[in-house]
Amino acid sequence: MTLPLDVAIAEFEPELPLAVAYSGGADSTALLVACQTKWPGQVVAWHVNHGLQAAAADFEQHCQARCSQLSVPLEIQRVDARHLKGQSPEDAARRARYEAFDALVRRRDGKFSPRSVALAQHADDQAETLLLALIRGAGVAGLSAMPAIWLRGNLTYHRPLLQVSAADIRCWLAQQQLDFVEDPSNTNQSLTRNRIRAHLIPVLAQTFPQFLDTFGRSASHAAQAQQLLDEVAAHDAILLDSPDAGALPIKPLRELSAPRQANVLRHWLKLSYGVVPSTAQLAELQHQLSACKTRGHAIHIKVGQGYVRRVGAALHWYNP
Repeated sequence: MTLPLDVAIAEFEPELPLAVAYSGGADSTALLVACQTKWPGQVVAWHVNHGLQAAAADFEQHCQARCSQLSVPLEIQRVDARHLKGQSPEDAARRARYEAFDALVRRRDGKFSPRSVALAQHADDQAETLLLALIRGAGVAGLSAMPAIWLRGNLTYHRPLLQVSAADIRCWLAQQQLDFVEDPSNTNQSLTRNRIRAHLIPVLAQTFPQFLDTFGRSASHAAQAQQLLDEVAAHDAILLDSPDAGALPIKPLRELSAPRQANVLRHWLKLSYGVVPSTAQLAELQHQLSACKTRGHAIHIKVGQGYVRRVGAALHWYNP
C-alpha cells in the first residue's frame, strides 16, 4: 500500500553516509530535504548534468543554492547522455547517470565516501515502468519493474519512495514551502513514458483509485518469481559447468526442457557478458540447439551487440 512520505523516510534505514541523487525536481528535492533532516551531516547530494537541454545550467544553479541553504555538500558530474542509433533516450540517460555515479565515487577519494545512494523514484514511476514493460511484451524480469534496493559495485542503492505517490510528494513539498525546478523534458510527448504519464495514469487513477497499490503488488510478485528463476538458473549453470570459462556445454543444455533451457541461456548471457537477448534471438538460438545433433552442426547467431557461436562442444559469446 502507498505510504505518506514521512512514514517512508522513517522506515528508511540505509548504511551511512548517504548520497542522494538530486536533480532539483520535486521528487529528489523532497528526498534530499527529508534525508538531511533525519541525518544531518551524513548526507551528500549528487547532481548529474546530462547536457541534453539548455536549462541544464539553471538546474545546476538551483541545486547549488538549495544545497547551500541546507548545508549539504553538493557534487556535480557532467556527462554526455545523447543516445546512440537504436538506443532509447531514457536508456542512454540511465546508463550515463550510473556512469556519473561511479565517477563521483572515485572522485571522493576516501573523503566522506557514501556507503549508500538514494534515488527518488516513487509509486507513480513504478506504475509507469510496469506499464512500459507490458507494452513492450516484457517477461517476468521486466514486470518486476524497479527494485527497492540493490547492490552495484561497492554501493547499495535504495528507492525509499517507491510506496509514496507523486501527489503525496507534491503535498509534502507545499507544506514545507519548498520550491523546485520543472524539467521541460517531462512534457515531451515523443517519449512513451511521458505519454503514459499524461494519458494513461489519469484514467487509471479515475477508474481504479487503488491502482498504485495493486500495480506495486504485482511488481513485487513478479520480482519474487524472477528471484526464483535466477536461483534455478544458477543451479542449472553449476550442473552445466564447463572448464572453459564463459562457455556453456551444448550436450547437457539440450537435455533441459525448453523453458528451463531459455532460463539458463538468459542467465548465462547476462551474468557472463551483460547481454540480454531479444525474444526472437533466444527463440532462434533454441531452434539451432534443437537441431544441433552432430559435431559438424554450426551455430552462429546474433545476440545483443555480438554473436553466440559453437566452438567445439560448447557455446561462446563474442563481440567482434
